[in-house]
Amino acid sequence: MSEVRSPVLPAARPVVNPDTEEFWKATAEGRFIGRRCDDCGSAMWYPRPICPFCHSSNTRWEDFTGRGTVYSFSVVHRAGGEWKGVTPYVLAYVELEEGPRMMTNIVDCDVESVAIGDEVEVVFEDTGHGSALPRFRPVRAEAGSQA
Repeated sequence: MSEVRSPVLPAARPVVNPDTEEFWKATAEGRFIGRRCDDCGSAMWYPRPICPFCHSSNTRWEDFTGRGTVYSFSVVHRAGGEWKGVTPYVLAYVELEEGPRMMTNIVDCDVESVAIGDEVEVVFEDTGHGSALPRFRPVRAEAGSQA
């Protein structure tokens, strides 16, 4: 079977507001950050000022590793709008090392090779609007490492 590479995907302009501004600034610098609750210790995705687990407002920004595993995914073969013509692409839930799951795209890969449990790492795609979208790609084996 021939390899089907993930296409270059559209990068929508993000909605920036006081709750997300710090996140979008960090993405423009190539940093992946999220919020953690200082009361219950939970990491959260999407970034927001109130903890969805204990409802505390005692939350703070923290650097996330940008690594995780594919929790679930689907290969999209038909799409509309600005996504029409860029299929197939992978839409996935990635479970971040910090715990939360986020919906994202898996890029820079053969779309037919993606599997649940794959290790992935964040990559940033410039939106052209002073920020970048976090997407994920499969972790590459290091040269000389054993699989």
